[in-house]
Amino acid sequence: MKALVVEDNPDVTEFVAIALQVCWPDIKMAQTHLGGAAAELVKTECPDFVILDLNLPDISGFEVLRQIRLLSTMPVIIVTVRDDEADIVKGLEWGADEYVVKPFGQLALVARVRAALRSRNYLSGANDLILLGPLRFDPSAGQLVSESTRVLLTRTECLILRALIKRAGHVVTYSQLAESVWGGTYDHAADTLRVYIRRLRTKVETNFPGDLIIRARSGLGYSLEARA
Repeated sequence: MKALVVEDNPDVTEFVAIALQVCWPDIKMAQTHLGGAAAELVKTECPDFVILDLNLPDISGFEVLRQIRLLSTMPVIIVTVRDDEADIVKGLEWGADEYVVKPFGQLALVARVRAALRSRNYLSGANDLILLGPLRFDPSAGQLVSESTRVLLTRTECLILRALIKRAGHVVTYSQLAESVWGGTYDHAADTLRVYIRRLRTKVETNFPGDLIIRARSGLGYSLEARA
């Protein structure tokens, strides 16, 4: 196991390193405080996942994320003090697997990394094509396709959609969705899920109007309705 940590605060880097080494004693760590060096390290070090800060001294973490996504689909976990919803949405939209707001607990970070690694492996081995009326959902490729339209979905969007499909027509609770995405619930999971759901709903209902409808069930969770 190898991790790349892109972070300009040495205390945070040490905090992250300790958390990862407790979980994976043999883990190898690559580190840089410069966003401009991150993409090259991804190519030379071939890490299994990246821990990425957004506030870097040279370039934005969002630009680093963009560069990484041109090279690899490895899990990227953003860790940042920036808790504005617009930043969270942007991070997820640009391909981050997780968005963790500082300060965070070591166990919580490890849980997010485990979930990202587990679900990456799960989706990469999922070769089942799911038919949803006129649509085809391919979780391994992260695609939702009709005869004329193809929409790319992030890892988390795929996991959420799979969970909703399994119980189509029924309410899937916040805790059930959190279990599907992260392997368990945590504080503010419902708020995080709302961000993911909003992005997924925009993609689905904009590109396939009337074919799939994701309904919010106030205080409970969400349900999926698919046109036959």
